[in-house]
Amino acid sequence: MNETPDPPATSAAAAVLPQFSEDPAPNGVEPPPVTAQPATYRTLLTAALVAALLGGGVGAGISYLARGNSGNDVTSAASIDSSGLDTGSANATAVTAVAKKVLPSIVTINVTQNAGKTSTNPFNANTGDTGTGIILSSTGKILTNNHVIASAASGGYTITVTFDGGANAPATIVDRDPTSDLAVIQATNVAGLAPATLGDSASVQVGQPVIAIGAPLDMSNTVTSGIVSALNRPIISESQEASTASTPSVATVALDAIQTDAAINPGNSGGPLLDMHGDVIGIDAAIASTGAASIGGSESGSIGLGFAIPISQAEPVIQELEAKKTPTHAVLGVEVGDSAATDTHAGAILTKVTTKGGAAAAGLKTNDEIIKIDNQDIGSSDALEAVVNSYRPGTPVTITYLRNGQTATTTATLGSTTDPNSEETGAS
Repeated sequence: MNETPDPPATSAAAAVLPQFSEDPAPNGVEPPPVTAQPATYRTLLTAALVAALLGGGVGAGISYLARGNSGNDVTSAASIDSSGLDTGSANATAVTAVAKKVLPSIVTINVTQNAGKTSTNPFNANTGDTGTGIILSSTGKILTNNHVIASAASGGYTITVTFDGGANAPATIVDRDPTSDLAVIQATNVAGLAPATLGDSASVQVGQPVIAIGAPLDMSNTVTSGIVSALNRPIISESQEASTASTPSVATVALDAIQTDAAINPGNSGGPLLDMHGDVIGIDAAIASTGAASIGGSESGSIGLGFAIPISQAEPVIQELEAKKTPTHAVLGVEVGDSAATDTHAGAILTKVTTKGGAAAAGLKTNDEIIKIDNQDIGSSDALEAVVNSYRPGTPVTITYLRNGQTATTTATLGSTTDPNSEETGAS
């Protein structure tokens, strides 16, 4: 499993929000009715991959809401600073205020195939990918998902970012990390940009209102709203990864994600999930789908199940990517499988314990079943991988496990993927 140490990502001083005059808007756009698959069928896809299956974007982007980056910071209709700027509309809401603050800090990213280049992406052989980015610095560093720009890593593709207001600039990859599905790119010949403010996802609560901004189906600067539906949701998603071979490899990403019902669709990947201060609390990365993935097939869009990488989990990786350091991730030093279907409980069975890993040092053995890490229940091998990825290397964790039907606890110190003394090469 993976994680990263390091200081939090660079963020600008918080810009204040413009005043609004009514109660916060209701939850985000309700998706059209869909036919759900049986509960045992799960397809989790990154937004860029779903976009490719849908056939790419739908044309020119849309400019949405007013521009600006001033006003007063507000959290609800009951907390308005009297010196704040008036939006000039009787219909202004808390969502209006957040959108006006943050839109100048969001870009649309288009990765297009150069003339004469033969695509290695079977999901979208013509145009590459469309996604969203979050401005990190006034000089053009931009955060996005790795899967948005992965096709450009092998060459033959051009990355273009479109800013709020319609201006374009070419961009290059600073560094990227498939394990955490994060990347930092650099827009060229730009200055005076408005960086987004990175918040604190550790304080996020289920039920709190949130806003997503992105470019669903290439419709730039689209704003949707909803709530946090769940926390610590373990998901495993797959995305096309750059390759020089005729067939691209697939990167598997384990996320301990924030779940939201704010509408997230193809093209939202890499965009922000925001609290009502306008602070980034997550990076939109994946959606659940009721349709099966197939080349040339069809996928439903938002069904109210979107997932974002918590920003506090992502910040150390972002710092490492900005500095072009090798991203570090936490490992426990085990290989795992799911509990048997006949078991009366769910957990992650240890199928192998490496001799120099944190699990072995904590006394864990093959066939032990991990059922909890700290206060978080572990219901599957996927959940264990996602939870370990959410920690930093060197973090001590309390592990609850079953051995021969008996419950016990131990404390393990997580190792690092960059530790030369570690035998662990996998993700857990």
